[in-house]
Amino acid sequence: MECASERFAIPQISVLELVRTTANSEHGIEMINNAPVLRLRDRLLPLVSLKKLLRLNDEQSVQETFIVVTQVGTYTFGIIVDRVFDTEEIVVKPVAPILRHISMFSGNTILGDGSVIMILDPNGIAGATGESALLGGGQTTEQTVVRDMHGDAKTSLLVFRAGGDDLKAVPLALVARLEEIEVKEVEYSHGKPMVQYRGHLMPLVAIDGSTHFRDEGRQPVLVFSDRDHTMGLVVDEIVDIVEDRLKVELTADNPGVIGTAVIAGKATTIIDAGYYLPQAFGDWFGRNDKEYGAEEHLQPRILLVDDSPFFRNLLTPLLGVAGYEVVAVEGPDRALQLREQGHDFDMIISDIEMPGMSGFDFAAAVRAEGRWQATPMIALSSHATEKDFERGRQVGFNDYVAKFDRDSLLTTIATTLAAIKGAA
Repeated sequence: MECASERFAIPQISVLELVRTTANSEHGIEMINNAPVLRLRDRLLPLVSLKKLLRLNDEQSVQETFIVVTQVGTYTFGIIVDRVFDTEEIVVKPVAPILRHISMFSGNTILGDGSVIMILDPNGIAGATGESALLGGGQTTEQTVVRDMHGDAKTSLLVFRAGGDDLKAVPLALVARLEEIEVKEVEYSHGKPMVQYRGHLMPLVAIDGSTHFRDEGRQPVLVFSDRDHTMGLVVDEIVDIVEDRLKVELTADNPGVIGTAVIAGKATTIIDAGYYLPQAFGDWFGRNDKEYGAEEHLQPRILLVDDSPFFRNLLTPLLGVAGYEVVAVEGPDRALQLREQGHDFDMIISDIEMPGMSGFDFAAAVRAEGRWQATPMIALSSHATEKDFERGRQVGFNDYVAKFDRDSLLTTIATTLAAIKGAA
């Protein structure tokens, strides 16, 4: 690849995908507080400019750019370059002693035309951008997921203001997009505001419950999206995207608030996005009238298995504030890998509706053999009929909770763990 007329190489194993961006392309680079981000499918991807990082001078105007999406541990980011050439097998040579203090390079190589190019080190690039706390350190993905759930793990948070001057934040992974809507395009139905968005009507919900918008101009909106549902949370100002340790120090009884944490050195209210979603769609968490299918720790460790990144990111901070250490994985296959690696948990919470192996099949596999046979399991599903409850108990679940009822989930976890401890 090329940047500022200089050619570089990057290990192919570190590259997840390539994204081409132009002025008119679907994927565009945006700036939030002078930090570039890319809207890529269901998430906002932080970007690193290789030109700025290596302080390369280039006077040429570039009509298009390429984003090399790479992953280090659990941290995914994009590297902005000018051109991408091809893949090639090369012989890596050590970095010269004079350049060894530059962590962004892992070596160099000589190409077929005799030119010497430097090989980029994604770990070093991530470290140079302040993400060293998230590096994998050569561990497998499963090991990194488990390790990052401990106290020193950092979380990407979107900081904003809404309904007042105090700072508020929400996990960035929950936010699908940041938008600014024209106030004059806001429409009302049954007194509720909405806007036509990407061919559909998107309900707008305000933090303070009001339906008042700016008198004119554009209104910032945080877009939450999961499957067929899309909702806009109206805010006053988007402040920043911050990587910090999410430790809620003051809990709150206010609806829609998880508690208060120190984010980037400032007291920040962590909002409970799950409180606002049903205000836009009453069935956001699914309908409950359908059947599906015809050694001790100071903090109890919970394994959360759900194929939806949205719900994993929604429930993880909620359970964390309730005093549980949470490890979240995207499916039964990954969960069973953790079992084979020797990880133990005090409880397993599993979604039912998952592609491939369903939650019922997963529970049967857990109860059939292995070290988790006696681990309590709770089923989490949008289908909450008595027949579903009974089927869940038959395959090995201790209890069955409707996905939209988060209060019942917390109560069920506490009572189940207390009963297990009392029986011991």
